[in-house]
Amino acid sequence: MPKNRSGGGLTATQQAAKFLGVAALSGVVLAGIALPAAGALGLAAKGTVEGFDEIPANLKTPPLSQRTTILDSKGGAIATVYSRDRTVVPLKDISPYMQKAIVAIEDARFYKHGAVDLKGILRAMNRNVQSGGTAQGASTLTQQYVKNVFVEEAGDDPDKVAQATQQTIGRKVQELKYAIQVEEELGKKKILENYLNITFFGQQAYGIEAASHRYFSKSAKDLKLEEAALLAGLVQSPSRYDPVNDTEEATKRRNTVLQRMADVGDISRATAEKAQSAPINLKVSKPKNGCITAVSGAGFFCDYVRQVFLTDPAFGKTKEDRAKIWNRGGLTVRTTLDPQAQQGVQDSIKSHVYKTDKVATAVTLVQPGTGKIMGMGQSKPYGLGQNETQYNYSVNKDMGGSNFGFPTGSTFKPFLAAAAIEGGKPATQMYSAPYEMDYPDTVQTCGKPWVNNSVPRYHLENESESEEGPYALKEAMEMSVNTYFVQMLQDIGMCPVSHMTDKLGVVQGDGTKLPQNPSALTLGSNGLSPLTMASAYAAFANRGTYCTPIAIESVKTASGDSLPVPKSTCTQAMSETTADTINTLLRGVVDSGTGREAGLQNRDNAGKTGTTDARKNAWFVGYTPNMSGAVWVGSPSQSVEMEQITIGGVYRAQVYGGEVPGPIWRDAMTNALDGQPAPPFNTVHIPDAPRDEGDDEDRGRGRGRGRHDDFDDGKNKPGNTTPLPGITITPGTIGGNDGTPRGQTNGGQTGP
Repeated sequence: MPKNRSGGGLTATQQAAKFLGVAALSGVVLAGIALPAAGALGLAAKGTVEGFDEIPANLKTPPLSQRTTILDSKGGAIATVYSRDRTVVPLKDISPYMQKAIVAIEDARFYKHGAVDLKGILRAMNRNVQSGGTAQGASTLTQQYVKNVFVEEAGDDPDKVAQATQQTIGRKVQELKYAIQVEEELGKKKILENYLNITFFGQQAYGIEAASHRYFSKSAKDLKLEEAALLAGLVQSPSRYDPVNDTEEATKRRNTVLQRMADVGDISRATAEKAQSAPINLKVSKPKNGCITAVSGAGFFCDYVRQVFLTDPAFGKTKEDRAKIWNRGGLTVRTTLDPQAQQGVQDSIKSHVYKTDKVATAVTLVQPGTGKIMGMGQSKPYGLGQNETQYNYSVNKDMGGSNFGFPTGSTFKPFLAAAAIEGGKPATQMYSAPYEMDYPDTVQTCGKPWVNNSVPRYHLENESESEEGPYALKEAMEMSVNTYFVQMLQDIGMCPVSHMTDKLGVVQGDGTKLPQNPSALTLGSNGLSPLTMASAYAAFANRGTYCTPIAIESVKTASGDSLPVPKSTCTQAMSETTADTINTLLRGVVDSGTGREAGLQNRDNAGKTGTTDARKNAWFVGYTPNMSGAVWVGSPSQSVEMEQITIGGVYRAQVYGGEVPGPIWRDAMTNALDGQPAPPFNTVHIPDAPRDEGDDEDRGRGRGRGRHDDFDDGKNKPGNTTPLPGITITPGTIGGNDGTPRGQTNGGQTGP
């Protein structure tokens, strides 16, 4: 290595002497700089009183990043998340051994010098000149603290971290100026406290409290002498002296610290020797960071909470502002998750669907009237391993969900019925509802009418030939008669349905509005999320008032201050009478219709089944007056047709909304509501449909009261390969089962 640098021709000793002379002339102690043998030429540019004083000295210490704790509604911990694992503690809660050990090994003259240590500078400079390199540094604890502040401010930005740690004269002088400021403002005790809380100790542990828990599973105040010495030794090189990976090197370094403590008189020689002979006894606690550590299967809800924080303007005007607060951490986030409801969700999922199954299930529970998300889970656990995923099938894409949601089938029909009733149609409304029919010639939209002008014409059928009208609304809803609801849509037009779904917060999984075509607004051919469905149905339970879903009840900072949180917005989506009518209709579905297997005991409940094209999706969405829940079962990639399939260890020849999602909903709701009040619905009287004398059992034989009648068989005639708008058809296939052709790919939409 050369002994001098270009431009000066001075030896290292001459350059250092010049520097120290300039520092003295400046009236400040420009020390604390580890001078390499190559010298410090260029420092003289800042070697005047005027030059030094021009350097800014307004160190703004950022709040230290800490761990954030996410709690359920009862105060139980769900998960701990952090960008840096740190818990800030006062000096009184740090073992005296630790305080003495760090000072002894890093800056033995800490209490005797100011911001810099001139004797340390001279010692280090002499050593460096002799070695021809930078063998020894002379930064004080105060200077090290200042550097750590720069690193903390840089966060995870690699360029900023590089700038904060670059070994240049300019950076060293800046650190020095800040160190002088810190000494004047804080004092030794506070500097030591801050240093021990900011320093990195390896193994993802920042600060002494996190390090103490990581290596010894105890608080910093309980550290013994040899433990404190080991941690103090890590600061110089956390990777080199890591006791988890290299006990021998860690022991040598620990013993060096103990020797140094004896040298400066902190402990006796005998005490040092005894501690040096002790083996390293670690009790390592593995890092527990992120939603992957969440209890009770709440990883997906945990991630949803994070997404809410990062996207909601309540937590900051810009994405960068919100991310900065989240990454800084130190927050206590109390959520809406009810531990009883969440456990009910998990227990039901595990009983009915295995994580190794070809299909998955997602379950979401919401509280009517508040929008609070009470439970959220799915059969594929949160993670990156086999049969795991980090896609949240319960929510929309922008919140970490699948790309487009999942087609809902007949669970969409109550929205159409609500729009019709709200517009003045009676609950006794009858339509001819034949077994099969063409789609209407035209259906009014909010703009240009939709026209059935394909050749051949769009055509649909009911599931069974016995399903032949006329029908009134109550029986049509219980049996999920496709042709009835297409005729209803023709009668009222699509615009009222669009307005109703807008008021119920119903958007596609990608966040866009539902298209105005008969398949989407009648038979649920487009993808929605379980959270969207549960929240929309909660409006029926809440007598027509829709509340936007919320997941966070309160957020407190490390200092105890409360942050504003997003609130649920509740609006009247329909009249109370309309909602009460829907409640009456959907109660019939679980009492005597396609949802009988989902029915709850000893409390009012209502709901709707749905099964979609080629049985790729099966749903049950239902509610009581005080809980709403949606259950989806299917393939996230929409690639599995649920026929001749085993789910949860049970063989199914064909899957229907009533027989797989229905029992999942039933068990989850039963457990979630155990011990809770059982209020009744407000219902209306719906007279039985009038019967013609010839309307006998022959026409009604098997009229859909079997378990399979939620199947939405809206078929085209064989050979019809012309798609509805936005729908792809495989040529030569017959119709599908949700009013769209078989082979429909939902506009090319697939799961994650």
